Amino acid sequence: MQENRLAFDAVILAGGRSSRLGGIPKQSLVFRGQTLLDRAIAAAAGARQTVVVGDAGSPPGEARAAQLPPATRPPALLTCREEPPFAGPAAAIAAGLDTLARNGGGAPYSLVLACDMPLASQALTVLQDALGQSAAAAGGAGGVMACAEDGRAQPLAGFYSTAELTKACRDLAARNALVNGSVRALLASLDVQLVTVPAGSTSDVDTWDDAAALGIAAGNQCAGQDRRTGEANVGGNS
Repeated sequence: MQENRLAFDAVILAGGRSSRLGGIPKQSLVFRGQTLLDRAIAAAAGARQTVVVGDAGSPPGEARAAQLPPATRPPALLTCREEPPFAGPAAAIAAGLDTLARNGGGAPYSLVLACDMPLASQALTVLQDALGQSAAAAGGAGGVMACAEDGRAQPLAGFYSTAELTKACRDLAARNALVNGSVRALLASLDVQLVTVPAGSTSDVDTWDDAAALGIAAGNQCAGQDRRTGEANVGGNS
């Protein structure tokens, strides 16, 4: 019974501009032999349904999906796009929830996960344990959100009540504040517990320096791409 109450769908965000990466899609970056999108999909393996919110070409095709272990491969990966494109993560979350609802979704909780945290699976394990404890103690929970050891919250790594999150999306849309709205504003009405997660598990990739720190390379770059740092290896001092 408790397992059913803690069932979740997953909304994976993979549609940003990646402007600080020179426009190279974050989801295509490679970490330990998998793209960041592949790793995010694998981290959400326990979801009833998973939707990737991003460009139509962002989710992995059959060749890429085949690299995932069979146990983590979603049976039917949904895709969608927020409208207008690049309208921000709050709008993307709303689009993902709507797509899940129209395709038989409706799990009690929704995992919201940005695709640019390659070690997020470590955080999600801790978050799921905390969600179970919170639900058992209170008979229900608004959700749990990852928090780094330095106290920084990461709202794009969290499990949230699907009903409450959907209502928050509708409320924000009714105020014409969903497009380009902040995730913090979206989650303001939810009773969310901050949970400290393992060091580095919410480290994200916004710049090439971030990528280099994690040893990430760009998976769709030319042969001149330095796969150790992710920087262009063009010779000389350039």
